[in-house]
Amino acid sequence: MNAPTATLNARGQSADAPPTASRQVTLDPNELRKTHAYWRAANYVSVGQLYLYDNPLLREPLKLSHVKPLVVGHWGTVPGQNFIYVHLNRVIKKYDLNMFYIAGPGHGGAALVGNTYLEGVWSEVYPDVSQDEAGLKKLFKQFSFPGGISSHVAPTTPGSIHEGGELGYSLSHAFGAVFDNPDLIVACVIGDGEAETGPLATAWQSNKFLDPITDGAVLPILHLNGYKISNPTVLARIGRDELEQFLRGCGWTPYFVEGDDPDTMHELMASALETAVEDIRRFQDRARKAGAADRPAWPMIVLRSPKGWTGPKFVDGLAIEGTFRAHQVPLIVDAEHPEHVAQLESWMKSYKAEELFDQGGRLIAELADLAPTGERRMGANPHANGGMLLRDLRMPDFHAHAVDVPAPGAVMGQDTLVLGKFLRDVAALNEDHRNFRIFGPDETLSNLLGAVFEATSRQWDARTEENDEFLAASGGVLDSMLSEHQCEGWLEGYLLTGRHGLFNSYEAFIRIVDSMFSQHAKWLKVTAELPWRRKISSLNYLLASHVWQQDHNGFTHQDPGFLDHVINKKADVVRVYLPPDANCLLSVFDHCLRSRDYVNVVVAGKHALPQWLTMDAAVVHCTEGIGIWQWASNDQDSEPDIVMACCGDTPTLEVLAAVSILRTHLPELKIRVVNVVDLMKLQSASEHPHGLSEEDYDSLFTKDKHIVFGFHGYPSLVHRLTYRRTNRNLHVRGYKEEGTITTAFDMRVQNDLDRFHLVQDVVDRLPHLGSKGDYLKQIMRDKLIEHKHYIDAHGQDLPEICAWKWGD
Repeated sequence: MNAPTATLNARGQSADAPPTASRQVTLDPNELRKTHAYWRAANYVSVGQLYLYDNPLLREPLKLSHVKPLVVGHWGTVPGQNFIYVHLNRVIKKYDLNMFYIAGPGHGGAALVGNTYLEGVWSEVYPDVSQDEAGLKKLFKQFSFPGGISSHVAPTTPGSIHEGGELGYSLSHAFGAVFDNPDLIVACVIGDGEAETGPLATAWQSNKFLDPITDGAVLPILHLNGYKISNPTVLARIGRDELEQFLRGCGWTPYFVEGDDPDTMHELMASALETAVEDIRRFQDRARKAGAADRPAWPMIVLRSPKGWTGPKFVDGLAIEGTFRAHQVPLIVDAEHPEHVAQLESWMKSYKAEELFDQGGRLIAELADLAPTGERRMGANPHANGGMLLRDLRMPDFHAHAVDVPAPGAVMGQDTLVLGKFLRDVAALNEDHRNFRIFGPDETLSNLLGAVFEATSRQWDARTEENDEFLAASGGVLDSMLSEHQCEGWLEGYLLTGRHGLFNSYEAFIRIVDSMFSQHAKWLKVTAELPWRRKISSLNYLLASHVWQQDHNGFTHQDPGFLDHVINKKADVVRVYLPPDANCLLSVFDHCLRSRDYVNVVVAGKHALPQWLTMDAAVVHCTEGIGIWQWASNDQDSEPDIVMACCGDTPTLEVLAAVSILRTHLPELKIRVVNVVDLMKLQSASEHPHGLSEEDYDSLFTKDKHIVFGFHGYPSLVHRLTYRRTNRNLHVRGYKEEGTITTAFDMRVQNDLDRFHLVQDVVDRLPHLGSKGDYLKQIMRDKLIEHKHYIDAHGQDLPEICAWKWGD
């Protein structure tokens, strides 16, 4: 890295950089006065949201009846974030920046709500919360109040793409937002408690994946106020030198703004922000105009200010400001503490609201003029409502990649290998628009999607060496960081700002982002209820290297439980697909990439397996999501004796192999084969939009016949989805936490999902088979012993297993 580095010392002067790297800003007295007044207004509005039920401008003496019956919220991070916001507004106006704000600290919602109200956006989005005294009253009342808004930044907050309820993902979201957005700057405020989370600690490395030519910039602002809920924070308690070394070691140029005197801090912050903006512009100009190829040491700001700044310094003899006690509500005001009413009034009056708001309750004009206008307001930035910018993908014809299937099971194919060529074409068609990316933790090649590198590269801005593959400063694949958290966060930020993408991962390790998925699903659920929020592209997961294909990895790589986790979320949001072959996978993924406001989970295999359906048949089957495979069934002219159901590529193989055994040994047995692609078809139509009606379910599975169901994941999931159905004779075979380093077929044997166990299961359900069934069971038991002896001796599956084809 050859870029100059600099920090601002306590006076806001450059300590070690040339003049071009820093600037000294001195606010003229009038600008300083107005900047400080705007900050006071933001603080006043924030405190009002925490406490007040009535009397929003304190135009009469404050009474207990004016205070909310239950005061709930957080104060500690709010004044610091208000301070940041007003200074960001200043540089947005000065430099005409395209910028929005991500609030990483938890439960600082009052700051962002208050600032979007002061700049006018809140009232535009929610006209009933007007910019007058009546509107202030509504703004205050709704905060942490039944039927109102949460205490953290949420989908209801204009200008936000980041849910503030769970910590750790702010910086990942910020980088996802600026990829392929060369004119955008995301100011990402990181709480020092949040900085202790694993995802955030890793996210500092995201600067190695940022192309200064094709991407925008992230301006991290590490807000050190010293405490979490009741403990000190690590980064606030280490020495300045150690912290600076850490941040520089991560590739950043830190500018420190430290203190508690407002006038001094305003000067320091103005200097730091102008320096940071000049750095960003200089780095981008060097790359875009001069062709500089070295990686910039991007600027960031470390803001050290007291927790609960400008709030009560002492309450009941205990220190509040600058301590952990300022984290939540610093002053309890209720019937048991009536003496605190006067202290609250004194605190609020310290902001001198009468100087800030006119008689009608509107922010006075000279202060309102400090905010940017139109879409330059951070609350109105269209990137924070990404559906406003969303353009449809240019999609290739997936039929062009169809596997030729002359007869069911006649050919073998590797499903994700086929999909990779389709995704290559998607990437190529959208290269000029730069609105499609593939994310994954170093598994794109392993999951056999390597064809995409024929059309694009891995984006990488760190050092390269001779034997590296597919690395470039700009590319459509981000898979060079071994962090599921970053891939998920980057993709979410990318989608939320109006683009398209997918996350490919080993099935077992997608569990690492369980919580992140939950937050995104909740975001989609809430935004669907907000008319002003535009729909965004769906979050698409491709889970490969799945539980049934871990021959060499073994038990640690076996976990299909992400499906169980996903279906707990709102039915309007989640979709789960388990295509049985490559043609079905192509049809499903074409649908998923075109969809909006969903989380689509697709499970697909990468090993060679039989291909069952022609492309035309696959499209029909996937459109229906579930259906009888007539070519595999023989009950067309009578009631079935048994229903054999399957969901997933490997269960489909084993169920069909079991059916072939049954039809060979028991030709009089009537068997119906049902294949499930869309897992949610199993759920009742009253519970999921894709669910089958009771009549349609019964027409497939009957009302009373036994159903032997081979399922990809945990058997209990199918029982959960079908618990309301009439037919209770359901027997599911799936993964039951058995497996080790073994053969592919033995994995199925250990979990009773193999053809031999399935045949025995059918015989057990049909006692009328008599001695024919008894003899067939004995054959199956013998086969299982033969299988065990063979793999122990040869280390591979029986030839009849490896070479089996439908119709043999």
